[in-house]
Amino acid sequence: MAKTEKSFARNFTGCLTCVQVLNIMVLLGFMLNYALRVNLTIAIVEMIYDEADNHTTVAHLTNLTDHVNVTQHPEHIEQTRYHWDTKQKNHLLGCFFWGYVLTELPGGRLAEIIGARRVFGYSTLLASVLTLLSPAAATAGFGWIVALRVALGFLLGVTWPAILPMASKWIPPMDRSKFMSNMMASSLGAAITMPVCGFLIAHFGWESAFYFTGIIGVMWSVAWFAVVYDSPAQHPRISDAERNYLLKALPQDNNTKGHMPAPWRAMLRSAPVWAIIITHGASVFGYFTVVNQLPSYIESILHFNIKHNGLLSSLPYLGKYLCALASSVLADSLRRSGRLSTTAARKLFTGFAVGLPGVMMIVQAFLGHDRVWSIAIFTLALTINGAVTAGYLGNGLDIAPNFSGTIFGMANTLSSFGGWLSTFMVGELTHENNTYEQWQIVFYILAGTYLLGALCFVTLGSGDLQPWNSPAPPAPRQEEEPLNEHPHLPQQKV
Repeated sequence: MAKTEKSFARNFTGCLTCVQVLNIMVLLGFMLNYALRVNLTIAIVEMIYDEADNHTTVAHLTNLTDHVNVTQHPEHIEQTRYHWDTKQKNHLLGCFFWGYVLTELPGGRLAEIIGARRVFGYSTLLASVLTLLSPAAATAGFGWIVALRVALGFLLGVTWPAILPMASKWIPPMDRSKFMSNMMASSLGAAITMPVCGFLIAHFGWESAFYFTGIIGVMWSVAWFAVVYDSPAQHPRISDAERNYLLKALPQDNNTKGHMPAPWRAMLRSAPVWAIIITHGASVFGYFTVVNQLPSYIESILHFNIKHNGLLSSLPYLGKYLCALASSVLADSLRRSGRLSTTAARKLFTGFAVGLPGVMMIVQAFLGHDRVWSIAIFTLALTINGAVTAGYLGNGLDIAPNFSGTIFGMANTLSSFGGWLSTFMVGELTHENNTYEQWQIVFYILAGTYLLGALCFVTLGSGDLQPWNSPAPPAPRQEEEPLNEHPHLPQQKV
């Protein structure tokens, strides 16, 4: 097995630099990261029994917990459905964040200590295995599938903050916005997963969405461990020219061995850190509301079928990735040329990426009942939000590269509560009255949250390196000398 991995690594990396390979694997990794999350958001539309479905009633299977039906689709696919109500559905979508919130902060700090290769790789591998077990868990009962989704969140919670410490060791400062756009490949993963899973579900049943994404995850994990390493110094196949270039281009305090103790007091008292935390929480609250609820909104309010649902749900994610890539290249170019300082660039792109979607949600509250306008507004709002890669998303690498994982872990911990809160909010507002009027309330809440986040970063954000990024080592403790051995004091007579 090890010999096969080494052979694969040589063939794969032969014509690419190690940084290029890292970019490709991180991009694919975040595509997979969201594929493992959003497979449920499209599958759940077909997992739950719809009383108004005219294609139901081939057979009726009931147990004490889930009240299961086997349904017949127009494509003649028989599959199991469950009598889960709207509150249970949103409970299932939101429980992912119960586990997710527990590992965000530890994940960032753990990556700073033992390296992102192991943290990101093993968590993704185990999450892929759990995804393969999802259909069996749903069959076992509602409690089992909830427990599995909590465990999935627990594993994937470490992944996002883990990548920033790796970026501090591999990516020169003026190229980091572009590298951060790889994290928005999560949107590209969702854009691909939605229509692919929609097609698979329509032809092979909802279980196929979990089997497909789980198998892809296991394959990616094998490749990750074969070609990715934590730093240029550890990579066995890096060329001397690339290693020397990176050592010169990267700040030397980011290439030292070991790890520094986190300056918790300084971080918690830092306005730029809180700007990242609050803005990320606001942005992700809006993002996860769309991620988790858009398929259901399209199905229940706009009345599209499962195939169109998957395709239309994917459009905002595709737009978000393209905007992330374009804005990151532009931001790095403006910073490199000196036209914008790092602080100005981060504030400009954050205001655009987080503030403008807030305005779009106000428009959605007025025009969202129309199919064309609703899809167009959702797509535009999420597309614009992709520019966060040039704004606050990588700002931790600017202000404190040595603790960028910890900062992002703190920010993602808050945002995880927002992810759970968004599903709870929609469930409470729509479970008894799932109408457009109730969704208008959701849109107004999203608008206020987005605008508050943008204002916070524009006011408090910074792109300057913070003095606590390199805390002074503690002074060596001096041993007390015996009084009768001190050279400047007279010897005491006995």
